[in-house]
Amino acid sequence: MTDQDTWTLGGRTFRSRIIVGTGKYASLEETAAALAASGTEMVTVALRRIDLSAKGPTVLDAIDRKKYALLPNTAGCYTADEAVRTLHLARELGMDDFVKLEVIGDPKTLFPDNAATVEAARQLVKEGFKVLPYCGDDLVTCKRLVDAGCLAVMPLAAPIGSGLGIRNPHNIRLIIENVDVPVIVDAGVGTASDAAIAMELGCTGVLMNTGIAAAKKPVLMAEAMRLAVDAGRKAYLAGRMPMKSYANASSPTAGLIE
Repeated sequence: MTDQDTWTLGGRTFRSRIIVGTGKYASLEETAAALAASGTEMVTVALRRIDLSAKGPTVLDAIDRKKYALLPNTAGCYTADEAVRTLHLARELGMDDFVKLEVIGDPKTLFPDNAATVEAARQLVKEGFKVLPYCGDDLVTCKRLVDAGCLAVMPLAAPIGSGLGIRNPHNIRLIIENVDVPVIVDAGVGTASDAAIAMELGCTGVLMNTGIAAAKKPVLMAEAMRLAVDAGRKAYLAGRMPMKSYANASSPTAGLIE
């Protein structure tokens, strides 16, 4: 997209509309290459899955903090208290106050516990965190998270890591139309067309991890996702043609030779 097509979050301006996760890559080198190919400006890291006592390099070493905004997340937390304590650790480690909040409600589907997410969001916002919450594709929950002071809402497209794409575009569209903060699709994006659809619906951006990391060629998929997000955004701005039940000739019918 052009430099003029930007979006803001907590006073920061971004051009890229992809947020990329850092789990599941084969190596730190592959992680760094995929981030670069995606064009992302914001990277999320699961704090509970980093061995901070490790003597060797960790995923944090693959992230150029001068190039990417770091978004610590609470993946693996199952209670509001657990999520809050995890983000206090991020603050103690000197990370930014931009955070991705996840409170999982079911270990099999990894669906979020929406009530606990709202509870944690309220506490974190009061403590000065800039919260981006992962939640169900539920308008009421999204409204409650906005009321709690979240900077954006991040409804799932499908279960985490499933790659099923957007299962309920109607719900995503309802959220976009009825909240006044950025809507970022989180979870379930499996390939470039899924990302394009999210953007065509009017989402501000897309967060993805497994869709890139689990591809046969992750770096190439990261590039494909970047192009798809750009294409979907341009299609949204252009405004698609109306869908019709019957054919409509592309060429003018006036002046046809008899």
